[in-house]
Amino acid sequence: MRIHERFKSRFGFLMAATGFAIGLGNIWRFPYVTGENGGAAFVLIYLGCAVLIALPILIAEIAIGRNGRDVPPQAMESIAGMSQGSRNWRHVGHWNLMTAFLIMGTYSVIAGWVLSYLFEVTFSGFGSAALDSASDRFGLIQSNISGMVVWTGVALLITGIIISAGVEKGIERSVAVLMPMLFFLMVGLVIYNAVAGGFLEALNYLFAPDFGKVTGATFLAAVGQAFFSVGVAMAGMMIFGSYLPESLSIVKCSILVLVADTCISLLAGLMIFPMVFRFGLDPAGGVGLIFQVLPVAFAQLPMGRLLGSVFFLLLSVAAITSMVGFVEPLVAWFSQKFNKSRLQSTGSVMVAISLVSMISILSYTLIADWQLAGMDFNGIVDFISNQIMLPIGGLLLAVFAAWVMSPEMIRSELGLEGSGWFKVWHYLIRFAVPLAIGAILITGLFDFS
Repeated sequence: MRIHERFKSRFGFLMAATGFAIGLGNIWRFPYVTGENGGAAFVLIYLGCAVLIALPILIAEIAIGRNGRDVPPQAMESIAGMSQGSRNWRHVGHWNLMTAFLIMGTYSVIAGWVLSYLFEVTFSGFGSAALDSASDRFGLIQSNISGMVVWTGVALLITGIIISAGVEKGIERSVAVLMPMLFFLMVGLVIYNAVAGGFLEALNYLFAPDFGKVTGATFLAAVGQAFFSVGVAMAGMMIFGSYLPESLSIVKCSILVLVADTCISLLAGLMIFPMVFRFGLDPAGGVGLIFQVLPVAFAQLPMGRLLGSVFFLLLSVAAITSMVGFVEPLVAWFSQKFNKSRLQSTGSVMVAISLVSMISILSYTLIADWQLAGMDFNGIVDFISNQIMLPIGGLLLAVFAAWVMSPEMIRSELGLEGSGWFKVWHYLIRFAVPLAIGAILITGLFDFS
């Protein structure tokens, strides 16, 4: 059963696709990964990887979605059949759906943390400006099972309401408001930083490269960040592609999504690093940079409660729009597979995700000692989804687009007949991209061993 829902405009598609691509990974992961890998040199290498690796896969995934006009497994099966390939390629679609499901199980909990911080700073402020107290506060949030259940449930409920309303009335309308709001909130904080102090240090850190600090690990980190940031191989871009009207250019839309994703990452750096330098904090503070360090900065700022509220509202917007991209392909698949309404399918998928989220919540407390190879449940899920399933899924998408789909089919879908740009893209997706993703996968497995 082919998908008949459509985005009504290019703007609607771009907001949905960028909303999926732009998430917590851009706003909190990009700054700390940049900090851990030397700053500006990493940024330049990341930009190269985004253009040469992430963009070709993004173009391929959207093209597969629009050509197949179906949920990911059926879309890939149909295209393979028309291209004289094996129909077993449908399992790549199943693989991508499972990846999205696993990521959502832990991502929704992090989104719950963000909503919890938003509530706290809005109604009570962060209080003490001591780093120790901020770290203790974060620990208390993780250990509060009932609180984590409530806030994770709120994040899932908001996402479910948006998705249950459908493509046009739910996804398109909500992201048309949320994504511009996200952008303007970030620009506002960047402008504030430009006059409050620490901005020149941040500019130098982000855009004055020292290539003497570059190692092989820097390249691998940059490739990984580019690949995961754009949101490929998680079925979201494929399902959004199936809603894309034929009149819109896949290549142009993909480039705009990548540009928006990259701009948000850079804005995140200009939003966070001035505060880090202004208060003498460590730019390589790791994953706790936002939840444990920035509240200290906000507590010391004039209008700190207001700015903290704006910042965590921003994070909430990023988290919810990304969750919509994770969940929508799951709902579409479930609805088609079991012949259920969108509302019934949304409820069923949310219940399933909630069960995984509950295990994730308990892994911080009651079952924290249940470990495998030194990792708790969250660590295991993160390793399996990010270091194994995502690279394999991306690799298989690249192989499918380059070697299974007929060149005529993909060329026509991209609207690049007679263009030299098709040859460039085809070479990248055939050779360069698989090699790069293979390097990420091998490195991840090597680090694990």
